[in-house]
Amino acid sequence: MRIEHLAIWTHDLEKIRAFYETYFHAKAGARYRNNSKEFESYFLSFDDGFRLELMHKPGILTKDTSASLEYIGFAHFAIAVGSKEKVDALTEKLRSDGFAIIGEPRTTGDGYYESVVLDPEGNRIEITV
Repeated sequence: MRIEHLAIWTHDLEKIRAFYETYFHAKAGARYRNNSKEFESYFLSFDDGFRLELMHKPGILTKDTSASLEYIGFAHFAIAVGSKEKVDALTEKLRSDGFAIIGEPRTTGDGYYESVVLDPEGNRIEITV
């Protein structure tokens, strides 16, 4: 078994699509629209076969995604970039482009070298080796 994809509700499909394409080299499929449900989505594909579904529909409630708050449910996902140097470089690129770095690059107690960034919708992403 394997996880085929994860899905994220978003307010701005184009903005979050561009974020994952720009910083994580995702490739977007065609934009899907279901007019009767007012639902739109993109599937983003990553080089290793993983997919991320970005979804939009009016009326979806917003969680408080303040960097200091944690809550029950989906916490984060991790994207491996291949080396400590790439973790550091991508973290600095995201910082210089104005994204919130809520975990500086470090080796964690369980041995991961990672940083943590918030995407444009406040979802936590661990950038790992």
